[in-house]
Amino acid sequence: MTFRAAVRLSRFLLQVAVTAPNYFFTAAFASAQDKRRARAAWMHRSASRHIKIFGCREEIFGMIPPRGLLVANHLSYLDIVLIGSVTPAVFVSKADVRQWPLFGWLATLSGTVYIERERRTHVGAVNREIEDALADGLLVVVFPEGTSSDGTDVLPFRASLLEPALRGGHPISTAWIHYELTDGDAKREVCYWGEHTFFPHLLNLLGKKNVGAKLRFGKFQRTTDDRKELAGQLRAAVLKLKAEK
Repeated sequence: MTFRAAVRLSRFLLQVAVTAPNYFFTAAFASAQDKRRARAAWMHRSASRHIKIFGCREEIFGMIPPRGLLVANHLSYLDIVLIGSVTPAVFVSKADVRQWPLFGWLATLSGTVYIERERRTHVGAVNREIEDALADGLLVVVFPEGTSSDGTDVLPFRASLLEPALRGGHPISTAWIHYELTDGDAKREVCYWGEHTFFPHLLNLLGKKNVGAKLRFGKFQRTTDDRKELAGQLRAAVLKLKAEK
């Protein structure tokens, strides 16, 4: 572990110690009606603090959607911190994130909806949670690629988590995420994919001088009620954001 990584890890732990009590004062005892919104607001405050620990230089393009379904490409565990730092949101994530050190605990407190993709029957329960969050007027973030990648391409989108937006007629937005490093290879050292192991990857990332992060939002006009067709259109919209200069 480098000296920079050790210092930043200490800062991360300190922020956890600060934000945890804040959760109990602002979200833990909120009414059932307000709890989902309170947890998203807590996540926003916490992510705004944690993203700085990575030396992240954020560039935000486009209008940040206030509600509805936000569909984005997926590169890293840093994606959730990045999006969460710019807006309150409810995230949908794979179930094993729950077991990650620190990140899993924070994700759970923030109200992350976990999906067990190997259980087909679990999708219905997840979609009901997404529907409830959308009905509350919240922004729900999904990563339809189903896994993270190195960002060279945008993987095909899965259609299963798009159903709640279709049924409720909720607005849909798109986002494209991109990372850069001045002292390393972002495709391997920021993006988290393949055979990477979480904690060694995190320590290495904390040791980097800074992370350049681009987050580009786009509006999306739905023209179909077919989930698979919608998934293809949304992927094309994210690829269009990727191509913008």
